[in-house]
Amino acid sequence: MSTEGFAPPPQTPARGTVSGRRSFPGARSIAALILREMATSYGRSPGGYIWAILEPIGGIVMLSLAFSAFLRNPSLGVSFPMFYATGMMPFVMYIDLQGKISSALNFSKPLLAYPTVTFIDAIAGRFILAVMTKLLVSYLIFGGIMLIYETRVTLDFVHIFESFAMAALLGLGLGTLTCYVFTRFPLAQKAWGIVMQPLFLVSGVFFLYETIPDPYQSYLWYNPLVHVVGIMRKGFYPTYDASYASPVYVLSIALISLTLGLLLLWRYHAEILTR
Repeated sequence: MSTEGFAPPPQTPARGTVSGRRSFPGARSIAALILREMATSYGRSPGGYIWAILEPIGGIVMLSLAFSAFLRNPSLGVSFPMFYATGMMPFVMYIDLQGKISSALNFSKPLLAYPTVTFIDAIAGRFILAVMTKLLVSYLIFGGIMLIYETRVTLDFVHIFESFAMAALLGLGLGTLTCYVFTRFPLAQKAWGIVMQPLFLVSGVFFLYETIPDPYQSYLWYNPLVHVVGIMRKGFYPTYDASYASPVYVLSIALISLTLGLLLLWRYHAEILTR
């Protein structure tokens, strides 16, 4: 039977072909941005990753020496380094993430001229590397303290990872929003830096939320990092309830900031990059 005039049926693309064409370049771009970030942030100076570990250790040592001079025991447990590490590490994760993501567009601006690299790739690359780095640093610091000191802690990994996840999402959300604000309005970055300077003092790093008298305690509740630190300490000290901590509140701030930041960047990133 003649087949003249009959066109062959359309070829169905193999599974993953269409999505692969869209996602694979993005994955390659993110991987390339991660390698560039590693070389730039940690590879330019000798011992770059060592400094990433020594910086929080220095803060923990200073707090431990300062408060152990006039306090017999920390507010929780028997180890000053462990108590301050449980406050310092989630705080450092948030600070590092928010700072790196807020400057993602400026950092990767030359590469964003290529059509295969998007602003989402730039944000994702910095986010992934920062989270991996801070988790590794936290593991080394917590493990080292438990080996050197008698801590008498009981690890609850669910709450520990919950705290880190909240800190990471909060850093991602506020970092994405401030990424738009800082690149569109450069003076806002200086104002943000001034406002954030006392953040370390009011985030529960070296005190317990319950020890703050009213009405200041009710004011501190609106600082999302107080909730993040409280849940982290709940993961190390089983007697600590942290009933005030609200993951829903922290995630609401993180997701609202992330959504708003992504919408603003999607709408205006072309204008920002041409400046």
